[in-house]
Amino acid sequence: MINVRRLAHATLTTPDIDRQIAYYTEVVGLALVERSKDRAYLATKQGLEAIALELGKGNALSRVAFQVAPGTDLGDVSRALGKDGVKCERRKGISPGVAEGIVLKDSKDTLVEIFSDYAFARDDGRSAGIMPLKLGHVAYRVDDVQKTVKFYCDVLGFRVSDWRDDTFAFLRCNTDHHTVNFVYDAEPQLHHIAFEVKDWAEIQRAAETLAKHDIHLVWGPGRHIIGHNIAIYHRNADKVRVEFFCEMDQMKDESLGYFDPRPWHQDRPQRPKVWGPETLRNYWGYGSERVIRGYQTIE
Repeated sequence: MINVRRLAHATLTTPDIDRQIAYYTEVVGLALVERSKDRAYLATKQGLEAIALELGKGNALSRVAFQVAPGTDLGDVSRALGKDGVKCERRKGISPGVAEGIVLKDSKDTLVEIFSDYAFARDDGRSAGIMPLKLGHVAYRVDDVQKTVKFYCDVLGFRVSDWRDDTFAFLRCNTDHHTVNFVYDAEPQLHHIAFEVKDWAEIQRAAETLAKHDIHLVWGPGRHIIGHNIAIYHRNADKVRVEFFCEMDQMKDESLGYFDPRPWHQDRPQRPKVWGPETLRNYWGYGSERVIRGYQTIE
């Protein structure tokens, strides 16, 4: 087993790279780091690569990249993956900030890029759009949640933060409550990507920014119950569901085994658990008055 430390960037396919570059720079507020004919890389103002774009159909995740501890020997990573029966190969030029990495396929056949060392992108000096802190998590619909969770925990070192019955899993690789989500669906596909912003005031500013670009919210604002993040969702021109969130639960000390105490927690201490099927989607906000069968109902 290897131990992933953070979500790095997600590679999305699009039939119109120019249109998506405009969206991610002018609306989301990322900086264009590198552009070629059929590929582009974008980073946050803090220098963290977040999104890669490549030609293809819209609303599809082709790759996801994770970082292990800086200085980790990639040869050791390859050997650890081999012991777990996972085929992988070493590749150079993963992204502008990642000179070398290990590439494998996860249990749902998505390419996963693993790297240790990262060169931060430069600030382009522009102030535009929402300007999130980082790409916070990626959620995916899978036809076998148990199998996918087992792969991410046993091979990549993730830990389960919470389940919603047996159909929706929330996994963490650092202090954030979740870095990847997996929800059952007979047709595997991307569910949503999520960017973290600083605070509740930034959620409001994000909503205003979206409105100025004639982009309407499809859900929120509201506070989720599982993870307790305040969130808003919209869809971009490629129909990718995009979340902006803040105030996600944090597990600062793994040995203590509970999330940092918050005034809105229903349980004290708030420990990882299986939430029942009656669990509401959110504590307050749109949809809180009725039982929702998973976040897959967000349009």
